[in-house]
Amino acid sequence: MSKKATADSSFEQNIAELEAIVQKLEHGELALDDALQQFERGVGLARLSQQQLQQAEQKVQILLQQGSGEQLQPYES
Repeated sequence: MSKKATADSSFEQNIAELEAIVQKLEHGELALDDALQQFERGVGLARLSQQQLQQAEQKVQILLQQGSGEQLQPYES
């Protein structure tokens, strides 16, 4: 039904899917097993999105440090 969250999916795709899951869960019309599966998927998407945000933030910090003449630190993924 839903695809597995991967690092290849974009942040925007993950957030859109997460929002759709939240709407389904808020309506409360899912069977318990389906709701649990959707919740588990949502948790995975939230974690992946958080990682993507942290990586983007780290890249920005590296670029800002480079522009200020400070020592450039290696990117850790």
